[in-house]
Amino acid sequence: MTEQAFLVLTALADESRHGYGIAQEVERLSGGRVQLKIGTLYGVLDRLAADELVTLDREEAHQGRLRRYYRLTDRGARALEAEAVRLAENARYATERLRARHAGGTA
Repeated sequence: MTEQAFLVLTALADESRHGYGIAQEVERLSGGRVQLKIGTLYGVLDRLAADELVTLDREEAHQGRLRRYYRLTDRGARALEAEAVRLAENARYATERLRARHAGGTA
């Protein structure tokens, strides 16, 4: 799973959001490090929807434009949880090895 997909799924974990709201939440979650352009965002959303990880929740008219809201599916929640566990395990392994390196006095 790409970092962008992981962050989009994370942005949808607590509530449905429209595209711009997802992009804002991804930027917030990443501390400003990941800024999704609209084309990139909708490419990620299309792939996640094709994999049935997100789905269209609803459409609302806002200032004459249609806003599409997306939500995480149950399958998407399971995929996000599995990826979060995998990343946490990898971080733990790296931390353990760095501690061992430091304890051994290796520079």
